[in-house]
Amino acid sequence: MPAQAPASAATEDMEVEDEENGMPGLQFDEPLSWRAGKPIAIADLLRRLQALSKEMRAMEQEENERESFTKVAKELASPNLLAHKDKGIKAWTACCLVDILRLCAPDAPYTAQQLKDIFNVLITVILPALADPSNAYSQQHLYVLESLAKVKSVVLLSDIPSSEPLTIHLFTSFFDILAGSTKSSDGEQLGKNVELNMTSILVIMVDESATLPSDVIDVIVAQFLRTDPRALNGSTGKNKKGAAMVDEKQSTLVLKELPPAYNMAKTICNMCPEKMARYISQYFNDVIVDASSSSAVKGTSKKGSHRRVSDDMDDSDADTAGGPTEDDLNELHKVHQLLRELWRACPGVLQNVIPQLEAELSAENVHLRSLATETLGDIISGIGAAGLPPPPKLDPAAYPPISLSETIDSIPNQNILTKPSSPQPFPQAHPQAYNSFLGRSHDKSPTIRAAWTIGIGRILTTSAGGVGLGQQEEHRLIKDLARMLGDADEKVRIAAVKVVGTFSFRDVVFKLGSSGGLDMSGSVLATLGERVRDRKHSVRVEAMNVLARLWGVAAGELATGEEQVVSAVGAAPSKILATYYANDMDINVLLDHVLFEQLLPLSYPPIKTKNTKLTNGNSQKAVDSQTNGDHSEAEQEDPDKLRTERILLLVKDLDDKSKKVFFAVQTRQLMLSKVMMTYLQRCEDYNGGVMDENEKAIKEHMARLIESFAKGLPESSKVTEHLWKFAKMHDRRSYQLMRFCMAPESDYRTVFKAIKEFTRRIEQSAAAPQELLSTLIPLLYRVSVIVYNKSHVPAVMEYSRTDEKSLAGTAHELLREISMRTPEVLKAHVQEICMTLQDEAPNAKKTNDPGALDNLKACASFALKFPKEIPQDRKFIQAMTNFALHGTPAEAAKHAVSIIMTASDKKELLAKDLVNKCVNGFEFRGDGFLPRLATLSQLMLLAPTQVNQESDAVSDIAIEQVLLQVRTPSTDDSDAYFWSSTVDAECEAKCWALKILVNRIRSHPEPETLSEIADPVYKLLLTLINHYGELISAKDTPHTHKSRLRLLAARLCLKLCTKKHTDALFTSTAFNSLAPVAQDPILEVRSSFLQRLKKYLSQQKLPQRFYTIPFLLAFEPNLSQKSETTTWIRSRAAHFSSVKATQPSSKANVVMESVFARLLSLLAHHPDYAATAEDLIDFARYIVFYLHPVATEENLSLIYHIAQRVKQSRDAITPSAEYDSNLYHLSDLAQLTIRKFEDAHSWNIQTLPGKIRLPTSLFAELKDHEEAQKIAERNYLPEGVEEGVEALVRTSMRAARSTGNKKRKSETDGDANGRDSKRVKALPIRKAPAKEKKVKAALKVKTPKKRKRKSSEEVASSERRRSGRVQISGGVYREREDEEDDEEMDEGVAVWKYEDGEEVNDDGAEDEEEEEEEQEDQEGEKEEEEEKEAESEESTPKPSPKPSPKGKKATTAVKRGKKPFKGR
Repeated sequence: MPAQAPASAATEDMEVEDEENGMPGLQFDEPLSWRAGKPIAIADLLRRLQALSKEMRAMEQEENERESFTKVAKELASPNLLAHKDKGIKAWTACCLVDILRLCAPDAPYTAQQLKDIFNVLITVILPALADPSNAYSQQHLYVLESLAKVKSVVLLSDIPSSEPLTIHLFTSFFDILAGSTKSSDGEQLGKNVELNMTSILVIMVDESATLPSDVIDVIVAQFLRTDPRALNGSTGKNKKGAAMVDEKQSTLVLKELPPAYNMAKTICNMCPEKMARYISQYFNDVIVDASSSSAVKGTSKKGSHRRVSDDMDDSDADTAGGPTEDDLNELHKVHQLLRELWRACPGVLQNVIPQLEAELSAENVHLRSLATETLGDIISGIGAAGLPPPPKLDPAAYPPISLSETIDSIPNQNILTKPSSPQPFPQAHPQAYNSFLGRSHDKSPTIRAAWTIGIGRILTTSAGGVGLGQQEEHRLIKDLARMLGDADEKVRIAAVKVVGTFSFRDVVFKLGSSGGLDMSGSVLATLGERVRDRKHSVRVEAMNVLARLWGVAAGELATGEEQVVSAVGAAPSKILATYYANDMDINVLLDHVLFEQLLPLSYPPIKTKNTKLTNGNSQKAVDSQTNGDHSEAEQEDPDKLRTERILLLVKDLDDKSKKVFFAVQTRQLMLSKVMMTYLQRCEDYNGGVMDENEKAIKEHMARLIESFAKGLPESSKVTEHLWKFAKMHDRRSYQLMRFCMAPESDYRTVFKAIKEFTRRIEQSAAAPQELLSTLIPLLYRVSVIVYNKSHVPAVMEYSRTDEKSLAGTAHELLREISMRTPEVLKAHVQEICMTLQDEAPNAKKTNDPGALDNLKACASFALKFPKEIPQDRKFIQAMTNFALHGTPAEAAKHAVSIIMTASDKKELLAKDLVNKCVNGFEFRGDGFLPRLATLSQLMLLAPTQVNQESDAVSDIAIEQVLLQVRTPSTDDSDAYFWSSTVDAECEAKCWALKILVNRIRSHPEPETLSEIADPVYKLLLTLINHYGELISAKDTPHTHKSRLRLLAARLCLKLCTKKHTDALFTSTAFNSLAPVAQDPILEVRSSFLQRLKKYLSQQKLPQRFYTIPFLLAFEPNLSQKSETTTWIRSRAAHFSSVKATQPSSKANVVMESVFARLLSLLAHHPDYAATAEDLIDFARYIVFYLHPVATEENLSLIYHIAQRVKQSRDAITPSAEYDSNLYHLSDLAQLTIRKFEDAHSWNIQTLPGKIRLPTSLFAELKDHEEAQKIAERNYLPEGVEEGVEALVRTSMRAARSTGNKKRKSETDGDANGRDSKRVKALPIRKAPAKEKKVKAALKVKTPKKRKRKSSEEVASSERRRSGRVQISGGVYREREDEEDDEEMDEGVAVWKYEDGEEVNDDGAEDEEEEEEEQEDQEGEKEEEEEKEAESEESTPKPSPKPSPKGKKATTAVKRGKKPFKGR
């Protein structure tokens, strides 16, 4: 205390002196330094420093005598204080020093060395202590920081020599403080003022320093890379010094605001944009130069140099890639990551870097181009170093489904680091660089194009970082994305497909859908739909999963009928299921996964784990997957109904072609489940390989079963191995689980749980091979009762009654399919169906509900298999009788009759009663006249005895009252011939009348008297066919009736020919009249006829001669129909080829080859045939159309030999020189075409031993050897034919090759024969008649040409089929007897079976005849395709892919014929 008095006195003296001088000075006058060995006590020293600091803090700049600070300044800078061990001394000394610098500014009273010592303490001791807010001297440290920032005295550091280490330390410590320990041990956080002052200091340093050390730049840029922990593996720049370590707390950042260190670096860059731009540009350039120089040096070293070439670079990429080392690539990657973040944070510093980045786009090195492309794409998208946020979750199994009304994602992005954000529109800020980026879409490297595709995808999904894209620019990028989906390289296509998968549901609908939906050619979604049929399996997998996922997510909006969603993705299931026609096993397996994992997910809707079955038959309750455990609302929903709605929605969205596939898949389930049941039983018998008896038989049967499964899956050897391994595992629980999946009695939940448990057991089994599930899961999907499940039946019935969401029609269709394919699942509900029908039964005053028709169909199908389950009570029978007499539409009466005749015990009495009621008092347009006709038609088939008791009355009704009457006036020309989508009552009545007549033939029990009944009916049917539906001599039948009557007559002829005895009465002349229906001018007529024809042929119900008719489609203008028929022919040819391979002795081994003779005979009688060179060249198109799907190098010799044999015969159908000449012309034409076809393929025709026998119903022997020699030596072809045929074959070969190398063309492309598509007119399905031929103009496209033939030349009906071998000298030309007419050449006999069960050279099982003709009309397309699919799966080892339609079109008129050419 006493020591204070002198000080006070001195202070007073100084104040007096300062006042006298006019400027106050420092009053403090205590010593702060000491001599060695006599230090000042710490307490005293602290007190003095505190007093000094307090006094100087109160002083203002430039208001004090500077000299008064000299002594204190010198003492404060002494090593005694700067190096003192006490932290308090250092802290207060630092406070005093910054005050000295403040008060003496701008000239510090220190030498350079003293300043260096001062800043060394401040930077290395005082400022780093700010990291601990709980420090006892935290206020002093903070005062120093604030003073340096406010006074800017830190700029003195730049004047100190060799101050770079201190500068580096300053930057490093500041960033470490903010990025590292931001909290003390007690959790106290750093104040915001610390961050602000530190930032100010560093901004001052950057702004005032002439240059900054490179390590400082490294430290600054490292802060931007802190957002991506993966980018920091010890080094953050070209130099490893000063590399900031990754903060573990930032490895899983989910931040709502940016980290302080990041903000500080961002502020520095934004406050000093020009300087930082220079430093960043140099930094970027140094990394590029280092990588390039390193690459150049190591590129000349030995092979031992470690060069990395990415696996995804192709050979061309590797050749041009200068091979940077892995370290170089890491550095390049980091610096490009930095550019992404710098653009988000401070785009101004990149003004010099963007041109460098643009230059990289043109670099020779692929790695650099790729990095630059990726970086610019992310920069434009506002994506930083942390990358993209998690993509929107598109879960097809989620419930409730996503709605377009949701404006934000269900899981919004909370992480500010991953939220795309661009501070300014890049295209406007750097237009040149942006255009260069867009130019990379044409880069020669697929790696670059793939990276570019990903980039534009991100630009679109982020709306260019949130700043938005102009409408024109967005449209351009969407168009480019569509183009990338069709790129030549699969890597680019895969990248494009994956990009589409990253779009949110709303973006898919509103952005991608803006260019058009799946049906708009050239749009993104349409091109994506094409990728499901890509030639590369990896692309197909991605495309099919993305497309199916989009549809599954959109199911909710599709159910409400949202137009934009329907337009965008409504056709997705059709696109996906249509891939089934490719007959590719890999695609079929992929289709299984997509169908039951994306389109109809097994887990949809999510099933509650703890639950018991409900009394109403529902198998489970749903859990709302998006309500976080709040199940109250979800539990009110019926999961079975929700799933049924998804199934119905799927079926409703399918086009006809894909719908056939869907139902074929369900039909396949029935067949395969039987095989699987047998396999499981054999696995039981196999007993893991330990058998007591019948070991050989069990193994052989197992081998056959496994082989049948392996044929339907890719990599059959692996499948075989897996199925044997599964049998050896002998897991009985797995066997039982598979049986649960297949049992019709299993509800959906049982099936679902069985599949889950089975999958888990196989995964956890130590004995199971790793890939066993890849084989078993597709098989399990194929055999499980998933769609036609009994849990779905109540909901299907409910939808059929209520028409909720307009699904009634689809529900009826599905119910009908279930009843036809798996009636077992209806057992529990058939009584309900019958009760509904009983309540809805019509009468004379009441009509039935339209939905009753489908219920009747379902009930009739069920009754065929389970007649005992149908009610027998009087009320139900009376209800069926009412349907038979009053049901609407008339088809309902037909099904009601089927139910009565199948299930009733008194069917004879009921049938007789129905016949009487239908016949008595029948009047056209009278009460119930249509259902009466339908009832008579069905009773004629099922109860012919009862109907024939009133045969005269029935015939009078059918013929006199219906067929021969025209009650609807025709308003068109008598030759008019059109199609109408609607059928009036008179036309429908005539259709039922025709069926009455035909069913009488079908049900006739006595083959001996069949011709008496059949001949008049055949004559009537052929009259309708030949006269284009006209039956009345007055020719006043309405044009809309004629097309339908001609079609029905043709189809009824086909049906009659499915029975042996009625087929025998169908002569060759009649066949030649029937065949041109395939070339009818109306698409609906020829399409429906061909569908029925192909169906019967696929089911092996028709004899071989009917295989000639599909080859008349050479001029088919509808490319879809032509392509489908070509695919069908290939499938049948492959089937017969497989039969030949497995059964060499089978008579079916040359079916498609031997039909060639019949085709030439048919062409010889074609109404458009002419012997001119032009016509013969056109007729060669039929031969080319035959050769493309049928001819191979192995069978071409046989086909050629058959063509030669035709020239060694005469026409037996209409014996005349005219038709003989036609045959010889066509024989020579066929031989010429085959030789040109041979040359085009570089094949070699071999001479066949022996002779081929031709059908005697078509060909007769020549008179003698002299005549045969004369005919053989003559060339019947006129000049110019050979050149025309050669050009035709060459053009068709080019078209066929282009089909294999290009994507599938649309229906506007040219046909397979290479004619210009511009020539296609309205109905170019037949060759136009020659100009000199006089044919009525009105009938030019639909009537046969008139032949010059006397009436006496007509073949009598009794002589239409020749009987007896023709005996002529020279047995070489002797033909077979009549009973061999339908056998094929050289024992190659057609394989078919008739509907009546009589087999002709066929060892297959008898197919049951469908009793429902009208149902066949509606289901013909489906069943024909089902048979084709089953065939190609079961019988065809390598089914041919479906070719693109390339058929040529003829001239404007309808053209068909072709002519022969002289043989070799």
